[in-house]
Amino acid sequence: MPIIRLAAPADASELARMRYEFRVALNSPSEPESAFLERCAAWMSERLAPHSNWRCWVAEEAGAIYGHLWLQLIEKVPNPAPEQELHGYITNVTNVYVRPGLRGAGVGASLVEAALAFCRAEGVDSVILWPTSRSIALYRRHGFDFPTDLMEAVLGERDLH
Repeated sequence: MPIIRLAAPADASELARMRYEFRVALNSPSEPESAFLERCAAWMSERLAPHSNWRCWVAEEAGAIYGHLWLQLIEKVPNPAPEQELHGYITNVTNVYVRPGLRGAGVGASLVEAALAFCRAEGVDSVILWPTSRSIALYRRHGFDFPTDLMEAVLGERDLH
């Protein structure tokens, strides 16, 4: 079983490559691979810095990353009532990923558990995500459910492959 750890800026290039491989399997790329990898790795490196509201956990074995989960902390407006002032957003549709060879081995569950433990420690009020049909069971096992008090306005095209 791979170890689960927080990603660091040094992991950005490998994470960008994984994102490229996953996304081009679903859709034709709209920019050259080298341009995307450079742009994505720079974005990820900045978001993986300690000051960022982003966290990424990776599943690593023998020095190779086999899976990852991205989470963004979202600040709430300050509240004088006893209410926690952060939400967590797990970018599920394309950024919770386990390479096919390790799927079903508990790697995804371990990544979710690490993110939720972090959220509890940080005083996060609630964690949201948009699951794929294949991932619903995983998230239900970790306490996620479909809320009755959340609305969504989809402003762009969404690809849920």
